[in-house]
Amino acid sequence: MRVAGAVKLVIAVSIFLLTFYVISQVFEIKMDTNLGSLFARSALEIAAHPTKPPRYKCGISKACPEKHFAFKMASGAANVVGPKICVEDNVLMSGVKNNVGRGINIALINGKTGEALDTKFFDMWGGDVAPFIDFLKSIQDGTVVLMGTYDDGATKLNEEARKLIAELGSTSITNLGFRDNWVFCGGKGIKTKSPFEQHIKNNKDTNKYEGWPEVVEMEGCIPQKQD
Repeated sequence: MRVAGAVKLVIAVSIFLLTFYVISQVFEIKMDTNLGSLFARSALEIAAHPTKPPRYKCGISKACPEKHFAFKMASGAANVVGPKICVEDNVLMSGVKNNVGRGINIALINGKTGEALDTKFFDMWGGDVAPFIDFLKSIQDGTVVLMGTYDDGATKLNEEARKLIAELGSTSITNLGFRDNWVFCGGKGIKTKSPFEQHIKNNKDTNKYEGWPEVVEMEGCIPQKQD
């Protein structure tokens, strides 16, 4: 009887241990499955909603400090794609807006508020430089001036026009030649030369397009005019 009882006890304990083992194994499998599903869902969510890099005004590479206006601009591409001028996320001139043209494209901005004042283009190949000179003379002090070439912006430029642009802070205007690409941001009443200017010469040995150099682009932060 004692032997039979001992055998029964051993069997009962073995069954208990086996049951516990099976339950623990099942639980671990479920736990692993749940964890695997959780990680899989997280990976899918990250892939579906990746962290987007911050976007700054006009698509510039970094945010401007306070009391500065963000701008980005590009010259024309040969005689095919017009220039583009953007200030404070407002596209002022572009081919899409259909307000650009051959020659020098110019946008005027209020230096205190960043408000767009005017946009125009002047044909410096087949046009007359006189209206351009009159326009430059009419610009008021404190106005931010942005310019970009398209096709040819230099043929009709004379000494007076170049001098007026130089007074806005340009250093490259004296060397601007036939079909050069040029972008510039200066201001009426500026006391120093502008740091915002890019110029690429028309050179048949280095031109990206037949007869025209590559597009020149520029971005930056324009200091707000202070009283």
